[in-house]
Amino acid sequence: MAEIRNFTLNFGPQHPAAHGVLRLVLEMDGEVIQRADPHVGLLHRATEKLAESKPFNQSIGYMDRLDYVSMMCNEHGYVSAIEKLLGIEPPLRAQYIRVMFDEITRILNHLMWLGAHGLDIGAMTVFLYCFREREDLMDCYEAVSGARMHATYYRPGGVYRDLPETMPQYQPSKWHDEKEIAALNQNRRGSLLDFIEDFSARFPTYVDEYETLLTDNRIWKQRTVGIGVVEPERALQLGFTGPMLRGSGVEWDLRKKQPYAVYDQLDFDIPVGVNGDCYDRYLVRVEEMRQSNRIIQQCVDWLRKNPGPVMVGNYKVAPPPREEMKDDMEALIHHFKLFTEGYCVPEGEVYAAVEAPKGEFGVYLISDGANKPYRLKVRAPGFAHLAAMDEMVQGHMLADVVAIIGTMDIVFGEIDR
Repeated sequence: MAEIRNFTLNFGPQHPAAHGVLRLVLEMDGEVIQRADPHVGLLHRATEKLAESKPFNQSIGYMDRLDYVSMMCNEHGYVSAIEKLLGIEPPLRAQYIRVMFDEITRILNHLMWLGAHGLDIGAMTVFLYCFREREDLMDCYEAVSGARMHATYYRPGGVYRDLPETMPQYQPSKWHDEKEIAALNQNRRGSLLDFIEDFSARFPTYVDEYETLLTDNRIWKQRTVGIGVVEPERALQLGFTGPMLRGSGVEWDLRKKQPYAVYDQLDFDIPVGVNGDCYDRYLVRVEEMRQSNRIIQQCVDWLRKNPGPVMVGNYKVAPPPREEMKDDMEALIHHFKLFTEGYCVPEGEVYAAVEAPKGEFGVYLISDGANKPYRLKVRAPGFAHLAAMDEMVQGHMLADVVAIIGTMDIVFGEIDR
């Protein structure tokens, strides 16, 4: 009896390997993939439609939940689009705070990616190392917004509030004595800026640890070198952005090529790959973490020397200070109107894009003069990358599918909006 070699295989939708509700239908010749058909539509949350039914300032939280590993970068794209339509510019201090948290978010994203990618391919330890550092950065999110993930910290006109002068402290418990608690609180005695500065001084050593585990590891290289190769011309044709494009050797980064906020005043480099394979994309993201750390250190230095407002003074867009609301009825009315009705935005259409950790995150916004968007369309970087799945996996083995999904850094919240 002849052996049956050609068959169709369902890969997903399950979270550990597929990174969300991705269903891949694979046509196999034994262990070799002939064709891959990605199916989306199993998550669809209608984010864009929901945003069209709410005042502008009530949809910031939806942006956090798109790519839920790159929260504040998504917020940045959305509030930038609103600011363009309103014709307002945030204070300089707010722009530096945004850039600092964009880069904290980039490191958070790449740590999540590196830990999960390592776990997918079989490297357990790096996952534990990455989550050790994520805890510190999540504490920074919590310090400014009260939330560890979905911050809603960026607002049209600036940020929710200035950086706090104190950090939350660990408290003694039955599991930790006072000596252990004192050690845990060692770098939390000062302000948030002190905490971030302490982290940025330690972080390069941690990246060295990740590279010691992986970069010259022969098993890691066997699983990533020459896998999922995309030539630079083809990467451009497919609409790749971010590390997927730079891994193929194309030096394109919106922070340099179309600077926004204060990126044009900061010193950093764009890491670029050579071969366009999974290994090069790994190297690009690891170096991006080092460059993000450089940017954070520059922002910390500037923010120490330059106090000032972090929100525009227009009370139709920004809430009045609490002290004013206690004495001024007009300020109180502005407060209530802002958080119930929001504000009307001039008619027009605008596109605002930021260099999110996964690539170009853009928001296309159409206003008809009302207090909510007439149309909102998100340009999510992961969607274009997933569309290339078929040609990236053809001719590879089944085990390589996991490496290729990992190298794309897929988060389905932004793909299946």
